[in-house]
Amino acid sequence: MTTPIPQAVIDMVPVYPEMVLLIGASAILLIDMFLKEGQRSLTYLLSLATLLVAGVLSYNDFVTGHTVYTFNGMFVSDPMANLLKVFTYLTAGLTLVYSRQYADDRGMLSGNLGGEFYVLALFTVLGQMVMISGSNFLSVYLGVELMSLSLYALVALRRDNHKATEAAMKYFVLGALASGFLLYGISMLYGATGTLDIRGVSAMVAGGTVNKTVLIFGVVFLVAGLAFKLGAVPFHMWVPDVYEGSPTAVTLLLGGAPKIATFAICIRLLVEGLMPLAFDWQQMLMILAVLSLAIGNITAIAQTNLKRMLAYSTIAQMGFVLLGLLAGVAGTTDRTGASAAYSAAMYYVITYVLTTIGSFGMLMLLSRSGFEAENLADLKGLSKRNGWFAVVMSALMFSLAGVPPMMGFAAKFSVLTAVLGTGQIWLTVLAVMFSLIGAFYYLRVVKVMWFDEAADESPIVVKADMSVALSLNAIAIVLLGVLPGPLLAACLKAMTITLNT
Repeated sequence: MTTPIPQAVIDMVPVYPEMVLLIGASAILLIDMFLKEGQRSLTYLLSLATLLVAGVLSYNDFVTGHTVYTFNGMFVSDPMANLLKVFTYLTAGLTLVYSRQYADDRGMLSGNLGGEFYVLALFTVLGQMVMISGSNFLSVYLGVELMSLSLYALVALRRDNHKATEAAMKYFVLGALASGFLLYGISMLYGATGTLDIRGVSAMVAGGTVNKTVLIFGVVFLVAGLAFKLGAVPFHMWVPDVYEGSPTAVTLLLGGAPKIATFAICIRLLVEGLMPLAFDWQQMLMILAVLSLAIGNITAIAQTNLKRMLAYSTIAQMGFVLLGLLAGVAGTTDRTGASAAYSAAMYYVITYVLTTIGSFGMLMLLSRSGFEAENLADLKGLSKRNGWFAVVMSALMFSLAGVPPMMGFAAKFSVLTAVLGTGQIWLTVLAVMFSLIGAFYYLRVVKVMWFDEAADESPIVVKADMSVALSLNAIAIVLLGVLPGPLLAACLKAMTITLNT
């Protein structure tokens, strides 16, 4: 006679990846205490191993295609969550690979700091996992704060650097304000519906028995909090300053995987929880999208600091993500069309993250001890110093600009197709116009690398793991642009199953 598996154990199965992350981060913190100077490579390898194990577990959950709720409905494991988690682990892993030499050169892995960089990075990822799988307002907020607190500490990790300290203060103050917006919006929704369960809120709102005025106010504060996390205009003030002031390794942690997690909670809160109010939040997203595309692309032209340029690029790219989100409800109630629009936005987020981490990875590759490669002039003549890395950076810039056959073109095309399908031709034309404007500053980087004389002719020294990772990153950008079908199909499958469960 077989012994039945306790229900408590069954409830834990969907959170195995998060448990691996938590146990791994805690164990690495303890192990690192006993490591001497020069032994921090063990911390690095253990961090990558932790992400790999968690990634395999999430991928296995994605392949099964099941949707499972646990912890009294506060946590959900569904195809959308698991696919986004796989790319979050991938992004975090690449970030650690790209950051290793940079962080070591700047003393971020030695002395009193030890392996805190890796541990805080893992806790940042853990917060993102909770955000992605949160099916209750409280669990979503818990994930947001776990991620945010870890990022605040990471931005200020170089305590002897006044720019990093200033960036940490700005990020902390404005981040606290955004969290307040989010929490106040949640409290108003709870006051109106009497529940914190996202599906419960959706049912109450659809029933039409709650005060719509209170709901609308709650949605306004909720969208404001989400817009801050995305870096959308007019909640973008922190992005260029924090990106520039943070160590580039931390900028990569800020500008990469958190966008995937924020996209997930946009789907959870707005689509799964507040779809009956779609007309109201769609109008807000439309304004945010247009402003982000305009201000992000136009302001980026004036930037000579590459980190600030990529920050404004992020703002503009988030405008496209918002277009995909609003296209799922604009002018149509067809669930198939909605799934296609949301999957296009999902594909766009993945594209943005893979391209952006490669771009910041190139900046770290060109940096060395005592020198930060963060100005446009620092890329002059890169093709003469190392032709292959010039090709890599060119591919990344072409993708961000949306030049075929790069992945960025497929992403922009899928989002614009979704918007055009709603009948909003003016919005599609506007997005194309601002994309053409934005192409200027991306192509300017390519011009500087290939046609300007090198200001610095010193050889580029790079570790093998970073060289291989950057090369594979660029190759993936090209291949996923030439053959976007499999990933687009995976996004559509994940979104369709998730929205119809």
